Amino acid sequence: MNYVGRFAPSPTGPLHAGSLVAALASWLDARAHGGQWLVRIEDVDTPRCIPGVDQIIVAQLQDCGLHADAAPLWQSQRSARYQQALERLIAQGLAYPCRCSRRDIEREMIRRGQPLARNTELIYPGTCRATSTQHDDSAETASAWRLRTDLNPALIHWHDRRLGPQQQDVADAVGDFVLKRADGCFSYQLAVVVDDAAQGISDVVRGQDLADNTARQILLQRALGLATPRYLHTPLLLGANGEKLSKQNGAQAIDTADPLAALNSAAAVLGLPAQSSGVPEALQAWVVAWASLQSTA
Repeated sequence: MNYVGRFAPSPTGPLHAGSLVAALASWLDARAHGGQWLVRIEDVDTPRCIPGVDQIIVAQLQDCGLHADAAPLWQSQRSARYQQALERLIAQGLAYPCRCSRRDIEREMIRRGQPLARNTELIYPGTCRATSTQHDDSAETASAWRLRTDLNPALIHWHDRRLGPQQQDVADAVGDFVLKRADGCFSYQLAVVVDDAAQGISDVVRGQDLADNTARQILLQRALGLATPRYLHTPLLLGANGEKLSKQNGAQAIDTADPLAALNSAAAVLGLPAQSSGVPEALQAWVVAWASLQSTA
């Protein structure tokens, strides 16, 4: 199998120290396997994206010596592909329109005696599943679309190259999840599955905070008849509050005036030794070290 990896940032802000960890890990893994490394701009959630940040991210990667093997792909230019995938799921009876707001879901969960945990994703109770009609044109234009998790085995098993054996029952842990929002934006889950298949991605290397998405994506891959990549979820860089470093908790853009310092910080999170030579030499040393780590994992 030819190795094809990717780094897929969202342009909601420049790369920070935490996102550089994922970028470096995915680049190293591709280089250690003699494969291709691609960059995908995940701007499918257009209301959250900041104009011009995509170009800043590409420049930051280049400043750090992380050069892609092809031109970047922008998700905002691929809506037709996502719509085709959605229509296929609808035709299979696997997707249905949903008019529920977050408050509607909360009320239904309370009615059923299900706990509401703060800052967690709500488990959709399937409210609209029984009453939905596949050919309701008004629903198509006014509603979100969700994937049914009750028609195929929703208990998903997979192996993470770092975390080991994993499993999740998507129906119990998430419920029927959104494929297309009511505002017309396609979900991350659908877009990433369509694009990984279209780009021939063999290995997904990304932060551990995204591991919980894997079962949903595998469920979608199976529903659409697509191949499942191998997965590796990397350690996270934590902020001062002990939570994942992110734009939401004040992460600052990496300083590419000193790219080696930024890369050394990212390498430390990945368990790689510090380097004092130039960026190209440091990256090559880390490729060798990464390959050694993976061979003993």
